[in-house]
Amino acid sequence: MRKNILPGLCISLLVFLVSCGPKHEAEENIFRYNEMGDVTSLDPAAARSFENIWVDNQIYNGLVQMGDSFHIKPCIAKSWDITNNGTIYTFHLRTDVYFQDDSIFPQGKGRQVVANDFVHSFFRLFDGRVSDATTLLNDVDRTYPGTIQGLSASNDSTFIIYLKKPYAPFMNILTMKYFSVVAIEAVDKFGLDFGEHPVGTGPFKLKNWVHGNKMVLAKNSHYFEKDAQGSPLPYLDGVVISFIKDMETSFLSFIDGKFDMVSGISAINTKQVFSSTGEMRKEFKDKFYLQRVPFLKTDYLGFMIDPTHLRDKNIVTTNATIRKAINYAINKEDLVRYLRYNVGIPAINGFIPPILTGNKNMKTVGYDYDPDKANALLNEAGYPNGKGLPEINIYIPDDFSPIAQHIQQQLQQIGLKVNIQRERPAVLAECVVSGQCYFFKKSWVGDYPDAENFLSLFYSKNFTPEGVNFFHYSNPKFDTLYEHSLAESNDSIRNAEYSEMDKLVMDEAPVVALYYDEVIRLVNKNISGLPIDPRNSLDLRFVKKKLPE
Repeated sequence: MRKNILPGLCISLLVFLVSCGPKHEAEENIFRYNEMGDVTSLDPAAARSFENIWVDNQIYNGLVQMGDSFHIKPCIAKSWDITNNGTIYTFHLRTDVYFQDDSIFPQGKGRQVVANDFVHSFFRLFDGRVSDATTLLNDVDRTYPGTIQGLSASNDSTFIIYLKKPYAPFMNILTMKYFSVVAIEAVDKFGLDFGEHPVGTGPFKLKNWVHGNKMVLAKNSHYFEKDAQGSPLPYLDGVVISFIKDMETSFLSFIDGKFDMVSGISAINTKQVFSSTGEMRKEFKDKFYLQRVPFLKTDYLGFMIDPTHLRDKNIVTTNATIRKAINYAINKEDLVRYLRYNVGIPAINGFIPPILTGNKNMKTVGYDYDPDKANALLNEAGYPNGKGLPEINIYIPDDFSPIAQHIQQQLQQIGLKVNIQRERPAVLAECVVSGQCYFFKKSWVGDYPDAENFLSLFYSKNFTPEGVNFFHYSNPKFDTLYEHSLAESNDSIRNAEYSEMDKLVMDEAPVVALYYDEVIRLVNKNISGLPIDPRNSLDLRFVKKKLPE
């Protein structure tokens, strides 16, 4: 595959990127950013990581898209109807959407998108060999008569999905990149390698990709969306993505003007950019602007609380009273202020991020810093001042070490000895899923903007290793509320149920919610029109780059 790509890359870089023409490459109408992670596939069926999703967002479109304030907007579907008590979703498609030009089509010209393309694209998602979205389609009625696994195209512009029962978050789920339309001709030709040869409908198309080095996207001149004035999108001519793994090298390249944006606290030199109070230093304000919004993400410490799943039957964290003491012993305000330069919000109001409807008024009472309560709870559990408590291991990823040491010191103050066990992310993930890490650091990013997505971690039918209930938390009252909320169409009732579930989780403390994260970016001042949203998506359709005169 790489032998086929490299000749094209050389030609493309000469014509499109390299400074052999009248302009230096930094002066071209091209958006550049660095990806410190790995893009593993450009098949939207594998759009699980931010690295993949950011590129997929440029190449593909779905039925609907997420607008401001989590309002669902039309995309390829211009309208839709939800009937039969919320079990039949009928989408009416635009007729002016075409796949990107590609050699798989006659004369290389992309053809019109029709409803059958969505049938094929969704049908692929049932296949666990290619899809990370199989569980998201559990409620599709795959036995519905006269359909293809619960999917139907009654004509070229009408696509229908049949559900087994009402599922309130379903429209939010359809905004995810998994549910993009793909060209079946490309899937048939490339099979499981489709992720290397993507063909979608988006504002940009893949030009070249050298794994671990560089990816080039070119403008799709036939893109169907226009701006409010009727001008065609996108404004940019292309996108170039580099893959520098070292944070300092990446950040220095951004400072030198080689990249237009740097995103995330792990990619920004926070000591250099921010003051101790989290304010952006003046020398950076002159050249860059800061983007910052609440993130659909909760960082937390989790406990495996199911004693039948533990090799060591003497683990004291199966005791809810001790888990509550640990919650009260950690100063989350100081953690965010001093270790994260005020990036994030201390999580003292439950597990659900406050930006979501279920916790938007911060009604859920969680745990603030109260060492006296922590000591009282240890005394109640039979361990006054921590006397007699065995040592506890906390399993963390390498980059969490400074915060883990802060937590370790605070737990020692109530007499709880903690050993820090650093693990590679993949090893830690396996340890947590297998239930062998009984006290661990993780985070949860909302796949879609509904509090149900966060509460799914505590549903008893989602026990690991099959599901995402890493704690093996089980509460019949929680399960009843959770199941009812999925079918509840009244937002006020559903939100009240979400808040009640969040309170149940806090009362039994299978987690220590540490902070609700923020999306944070530094952007060069020559870039305008770059939106930022709580899902941390990258949307380059409206971006303009001011070039030197």
